[in-house]
Amino acid sequence: MKAKHQRLTLAMLAVVAVIGAALLAMSAMKDQAAFFYAPSDLAKADVAPGTAIRLGGMVAPGSIRKLADGVTISFLVTDDLATTPVAYRGILPDLFREGSGMVAEGRVGAGGAFVADTILAKHDERYMPPQVAGKMRKTETLER
Repeated sequence: MKAKHQRLTLAMLAVVAVIGAALLAMSAMKDQAAFFYAPSDLAKADVAPGTAIRLGGMVAPGSIRKLADGVTISFLVTDDLATTPVAYRGILPDLFREGSGMVAEGRVGAGGAFVADTILAKHDERYMPPQVAGKMRKTETLER
């Protein structure tokens, strides 16, 4: 076989291998490609108990309950269409509060409850670290 034909054959094999790897990766991700499920998405989806997912939404006002052990917290996550109960054992982020956004990583438990391993508190687009906010106030004062 000529060198030209060998290079062409190797190039074709490389293209086939890359396409095969991409298809394999996409089939492995399936529905998990979404960043997180909202409570209404979770209610519609047929997620088997024990499946690891991310759940995101707003912490329902008046729903945070601390259990007697001091580290277990239960609350409701809502997206205004559906509500999902969440249980978490650990220390909550400082930005976590009722009415704020959050993303929980964990597993779907029995009965549709969500058991979180990690809680991430979300802030709105107007959030500014205190150090930056203080410097901006000083700049505004100097400009006047």
